[in-house]
Amino acid sequence: MEYRKLGRSGMYVSEIAYGNWMTHGSQIEQDTAAACVHAALDAGITTFDTADAYADTRAESALGGALKGVRRESVEILTKVYFPTGEGRNDRGLSRKHIRESINGSLRRLKTDYVDLYQAHRFDYETPLEETMQAFADVVRDGKAHYIGVSEWTAEEIRSGAALAKELNVQLVSNQPQYNMLWRVIDEEIVPACEELGISQIVWSPLAQGVLTGKYSPGKEAPAGSRATDQKGGKDTVARWLKDEVLTKVQQLQPIAADAGMPLGTMALAWVLQNPNVSAAIVGASRPEQITANAEAAGRKLEDALMKQIDEILDPVIERDPAKTDTFHARP
Repeated sequence: MEYRKLGRSGMYVSEIAYGNWMTHGSQIEQDTAAACVHAALDAGITTFDTADAYADTRAESALGGALKGVRRESVEILTKVYFPTGEGRNDRGLSRKHIRESINGSLRRLKTDYVDLYQAHRFDYETPLEETMQAFADVVRDGKAHYIGVSEWTAEEIRSGAALAKELNVQLVSNQPQYNMLWRVIDEEIVPACEELGISQIVWSPLAQGVLTGKYSPGKEAPAGSRATDQKGGKDTVARWLKDEVLTKVQQLQPIAADAGMPLGTMALAWVLQNPNVSAAIVGASRPEQITANAEAAGRKLEDALMKQIDEILDPVIERDPAKTDTFHARP
């Protein structure tokens, strides 16, 4: 495993991080979740990403249970706040009330006194940004988080948040966007802004929900047990990629990955990590062997000629529009 600094902070994270969206507390049982976490640790993965809203808070509990007995200082635990965790009007968003109450719930479920990174899961257009950032600053000053980050904020929102964080003397060190060979909406505006501000990316869906492993073929049924057959939400999340024109282009990547001596999924993860503004790529897993395989991408360097080939093949199906940043103008 290789490790990179998170933004301009002094904290390192593992290039491959393990995330438990769509798995812990939902698709897999606790024993399997624990096996996946320990496979990650065995592979040198030290960074674990979750969120209070995943599986209606059960994902945090599953991760906390899976990390029982692991030396706390040896791992980096990342969680998020914004999406609903209850039925009340204040059980969502980035108000001071919800942030202060949510961090306490997250720490209780994760069985820890602090998280290493506390992230705003989306931008809250219904709460003054000053209120949000002051609440995050207080969480840091209370010792309940070391650093703060955001997820799926626009470049302008990141700049505004970073300016307030600087005034409040806390470190905003990361953004968590979707990013992969097919989805490059951060390249034009967000990455340049973050490089200037000393903020790095911890990216989700680096394999486009498994599509970039090559497991899906155009005109064929999805493999049994794959995310596209999962009725607990997985099918919906992968649907956008299951178009014949996309799957055809992805299949064309298979021979060049083979020529480079690696599986397509490894090449896709390595591609993400070629971006120097990316600190970590978050992968999920429902089986321990998936984690072990994904960890092989750490430290891989792709030749410029290979990067060019990838671009030439995928160009017609790449999404680059920065306006496609995954924002919500009303709270769910």
